[in-house]
Amino acid sequence: MKRVPYTGHQLYFDGDTLYQDMLRSIDQARHRVWIESYIFAADHTGRRFGAALARAARRGLDVRLHLDAAGSLFLIPRKFLKTLELAGVRVRTFHRWSWRDPWRYNRRNHCKLLITDSASVYLGGFNIHDQSSRISSGERCWRDTHIRLDRLDLVRRAADVFNLFWTRRLPRRLRRAAPPDLFVGDSLVTNRIPRHRHALRRLFRLGLLHSRQRVLLTTPYFAPDRRTRRHLVQAAARGAEVCLLLPAVSDNRITQMAARYLYERLLRAGIRIYEYNPRPLHAKTIVVDGKWASIGTANLDYRSLFHNYEINFVTDNPEICRGMETIFESDLSESTEITLTSLRKFGLWERLGGRIGWRLRWWL
Repeated sequence: MKRVPYTGHQLYFDGDTLYQDMLRSIDQARHRVWIESYIFAADHTGRRFGAALARAARRGLDVRLHLDAAGSLFLIPRKFLKTLELAGVRVRTFHRWSWRDPWRYNRRNHCKLLITDSASVYLGGFNIHDQSSRISSGERCWRDTHIRLDRLDLVRRAADVFNLFWTRRLPRRLRRAAPPDLFVGDSLVTNRIPRHRHALRRLFRLGLLHSRQRVLLTTPYFAPDRRTRRHLVQAAARGAEVCLLLPAVSDNRITQMAARYLYERLLRAGIRIYEYNPRPLHAKTIVVDGKWASIGTANLDYRSLFHNYEINFVTDNPEICRGMETIFESDLSESTEITLTSLRKFGLWERLGGRIGWRLRWWL
């Protein structure tokens, strides 16, 4: 399943299909192309995007590229950025290291956004790099989820969120914005707005509190805070089927070991845990009772909930919810269910690493 179209929305589970559509949107843009990515590498995929951004800038468009200093560290040579700037692309880097304010380096812009004109916004888990491309990385490419939104109000909201960090000014619309109703219609949820700093924790908390039948949660990095863990356990105690899909192969071993440190207590609470086998899992999604879904950049860990800046799309669209359930079931067919018996396969070093990782969870 590569692309799932809906009216005003389109889901992506394949990087090459997503990149093809993103590049087409950039080439078809007539006024602006704004893009930000936590990871933007100057590899084959990144060079394709760089060329498309340069072409758009030469056509006279407002082209902005916002990179995260930590996420793209050592991945983009200065020459690559200089070529873009000479073409007219405006490039900025979020939170470079500063001796004057070293602690700000811990707060990363983890968002992935592409805004073209007032027509479309793309957001989700996919970064701009070869690891998410089957053409470039083969069958071991990262499994991820992204969505394109074609509604004017959502594109405007995304543009306001982008501008908040680009201009370092809080637009009036965001200054007055109340937290969205997470269970009615479509909305964008971000913790970039100062008064919404805990919006992502609220998103997960309310989703779990309202669950009655089934919770399908996919995340590559799992280290929830105490309150969110309690809501997971309470959902299972109410009789809801709570299923966690986590990676069997991770790009961050210490975080994976920290997640496995929780397995036993969650299994004893009735929560079902699966590990996805074929390739690294990077999707961040949740579906509740088949009636409510979230797709975005936020992991269920301390970094996303307390440190990083994130953005998620939340919807009660029944077609999207069904599509998300379908892909979750497909992923489960390629996963191994973890049981109390199978926990024995994790040896001494895995358990020791889990204890260490869990103590470091605030910084992972």
